[in-house]
Amino acid sequence: MIALGWVSAVVAYLDVAATTRVEPRVADVVLHWMTEDFGNAGSRTHEYGARAKKAVQEARAFLAGTVGVRTEEVIFTSGATESNNIALLGMAPYGEKHGRKHIIASAIEHKAVIEPLLHLQEKQGFEVDFLEPGPSGRISTEAVLEKLRPDTLLVSLMHVNNETGVIQPVAELAEKLQRTPTYLHVDAAQGYAKVPEDLKAPIDLISISGHKIGAPKGIGVLVTRRRGWDKVPLEPIMFGGGQERKLRPGTLPVPLIMGLYEAAKVFQENWSRWERDAKEMRERLLAVLERTRFQINGDTDHTVPHILNVTFDGLNAEALIVRIKDQVAVATGSACTSASYTPSHVLTAMGLPEEVATNGLRFSWFPGQVSGFDPEGLAETIAYMQPDAP
Repeated sequence: MIALGWVSAVVAYLDVAATTRVEPRVADVVLHWMTEDFGNAGSRTHEYGARAKKAVQEARAFLAGTVGVRTEEVIFTSGATESNNIALLGMAPYGEKHGRKHIIASAIEHKAVIEPLLHLQEKQGFEVDFLEPGPSGRISTEAVLEKLRPDTLLVSLMHVNNETGVIQPVAELAEKLQRTPTYLHVDAAQGYAKVPEDLKAPIDLISISGHKIGAPKGIGVLVTRRRGWDKVPLEPIMFGGGQERKLRPGTLPVPLIMGLYEAAKVFQENWSRWERDAKEMRERLLAVLERTRFQINGDTDHTVPHILNVTFDGLNAEALIVRIKDQVAVATGSACTSASYTPSHVLTAMGLPEEVATNGLRFSWFPGQVSGFDPEGLAETIAYMQPDAP
């Protein structure tokens, strides 16, 4: 029997696909704008408001530059879920008016995309084609184009899958759709800043989440890229105040906006080192897991370096999580649905067997946020728990 001699006073955090720790530089910036320059960016009669407004514009301009859009095409929201809802539900009136009520999406989207689309389908008579990717976890551009119709209003395809880390061909698809009247929405919650060049493609709508890159929870962006001079025909889904070009009313959360701005700067400054270290961590983890019996779920040739989804032969993922919870924090899938023990909708849509889809385990890491991680001990535990272990 193998001795399980790995004990750490720190629970190593390998669940950054759910959320990241706020970067220290970011925390300092947020605190400053909460306690010192605390003005309302909508206040026009004093210097506090003027400083806040100027800061927000500076943040907006920087974030616009990261995806290659105009400053005014950046709309601040509470996060990718709200951005997704504004993008999808906000397009519905235009679709209804022009008789374009067909939407194409993937079956591996986050629930923050799937549920608004189901609402449009069930309550407003839209027709939604949910494409399944097959075992690779990657939707092909050709599969999307084959489904295009004259009445196709919108395609919604995520940038990076939150469970498998597989990168979708959104840049290639954007170029193709520019020749059509069909708009493209991309949920970039997992891919923003990590695969930066993709999002500079002519994507019409991009949803961004701050807390996936070291910013606080509760802040995000909806990018509304014009086609030439033509705006994306969005209608607001909330009303009151007229902020953010009347698409997202409410007092701007200046501290959170400045936190997102700072986090994006930190990530951009350190991207090369982050990518290198994330790849090294992946290689190290896979090397020790060779002592176990496992399969990787998803296309390893098209994946981000910091997310790995695996199923261990004959091993219940929930039982493993319980066994290692005092040593390492991992997940079975999306944080929004991890309370459910049903098979992953992502792995199921990939056509994987139920025992695989039910027991997929997601490791996700930032190199600077894995203090106390002992991959050797993890591999020993897994090997010991598998059937027929020595």
